[in-house]
This record gives sequence, structure tokens and C-alpha cells, in this order.
Amino acid sequence: MQRPFRFGVVTAYATSRTAWVTTARRVEELGYSTLLMPDRTNAGVLAPFSALAVAAGATTKLRVGSYVFANDLRHPVILAREAATLDLLSDGRFEPGLGSGVGPSDFQQMGIPFADAGTRVGHLTEAVQIIKQLFTEETVNYAGKYYTLTDMKGYPRPAQKPYPPILIAGAGERMLKLAAREANIIAIGSKISAWITEAAGERFADLELSQTIFDLEITDSASALAPQRGWQIPKRPFTTEQAVEHLLEERNRYGFSYLQVYEGQMENFAPVVAGLAGR
Repeated sequence: MQRPFRFGVVTAYATSRTAWVTTARRVEELGYSTLLMPDRTNAGVLAPFSALAVAAGATTKLRVGSYVFANDLRHPVILAREAATLDLLSDGRFEPGLGSGVGPSDFQQMGIPFADAGTRVGHLTEAVQIIKQLFTEETVNYAGKYYTLTDMKGYPRPAQKPYPPILIAGAGERMLKLAAREANIIAIGSKISAWITEAAGERFADLELSQTIFDLEITDSASALAPQRGWQIPKRPFTTEQAVEHLLEERNRYGFSYLQVYEGQMENFAPVVAGLAGR
């Protein structure tokens, strides 16, 4: 059975509280499911937990999420507590996204070692296990290769049960297999692969598959595509009807039902959201 479409907006900049609240409310008004934020230190973006809390408080149904937290910048106990608090205080509207880090630049600027890919995936594997236990168990004891917890209390409890849906983003084999085993949502940096279906097994049918579509431009939209701060994105022009048909085909072929656009796209892309959200 295919999942219905939903859409998220990835954004991270604001010059004031008023501007940020206006963006969050507009995302909700246009019918997007989720406001998502990257976790970067070198790009001048807002800090995600504080900004997402404000966005949730300024809206009524909009879900908020990280896209994605760089695991090695926080201990999993701290991340779990922050995530549970935000989920509790947003009445269950938080979706934590986790990853192993985009690249070394953020780490180098802070003088933090950027481990090799295998080590970072190992860190994330243990972190996800710890976070899930802290979300669901009263007391957690954990002895892994990278983390050790002793009599750690699993409070506060998130509002969503058993825990908020966890998104894991990746493109390589190790990350996609980890996501297939542990995530509720997989943000895929490539097309669906046998790595996911193999590692997920029977739980594959329960996974929500996600992908960014930052390059789509809707040519018959009433709103023009706005520039994206800091980087250039190639454009694929579609009419609304063509985009709807294209995304339906992609879902039929690969299973992608949760799609993200960047903030500068959200007005231009709104006719497609109106045509597909919940369908």
C-alpha cells in the first residue's frame, strides 16, 4: 500500500522573530507538513532546537524536524533529552532527523576531530540505540564500543509513542542499511537500492521514503522561484500537471512519498502541494 504524499520545507535563516514566525505560518498555510532545519555551524544558520520550538509554538498543526542533526556534535543523552522535550512541548509534532555529518568543515572550525566514515556510522548506530532506549525506558544502562551509560534516567518522555518518528539520512551502503534497520523515515541521497530492502526485511513496508527535490521549478505557478542563499541549484522546469505526473511516477517506481523543497521554492511549488498532499 502506497503512503500518501506529504511535503516539507527546508529553511534556516531569519533576521528576527517576526520573520521566522511569518515563515513558519506561511509553510503551514500553504499545506506543507513539516518545517525542517539543517544542523550546521559554519553557514550562519539559526540554531535548530530553539528555532524549531518557536516555529511549533507559532503554528497549530505544522510538524517540525531536523534535517539532520550531525550526531558527533552532541552526546546522544543530550540529544535525546532535547528531542523529547521539544516533542513533549510541541504536543507531539517533532521529527528528529539524524546523520553522520555532512563534511569536515564544521568540525574543523571548532577543532573537533572528524572521524572516518566507518567510525562515524558506528557512533550513529550506537547513538540511535541509546536514544530509542531513553525515549522508552525508565533507566538505561548501555555498554558499547563508543558510548557507556550507567543508570541514566529516560526523562522527559516524548509525547509520541513509542517515540517520535526518526529520520536517518544517507547515501552510502552502511548508512542506508542502518536507516533500513533503525529509522522510521529514510532520506535517500540516491535512488532506492537493494541495500535498503535487504536490510529492512519485513519492516520495509512500514518505512517512509524521503527525498529532496530542490531542482524542480513550476513554470505555470503564480510565484517565481526565489534564489537559495549560498549555493546554486540547477533547475528542471515542469508545469504543475507535469510535476504531479512525474512525482506520482517516482512514487510508483521507487516509493518516495515524503518530499522536501527549500524555502525559496515553497511559494512556486505550492500548486503541486495542493494537488498531491494527502493523495
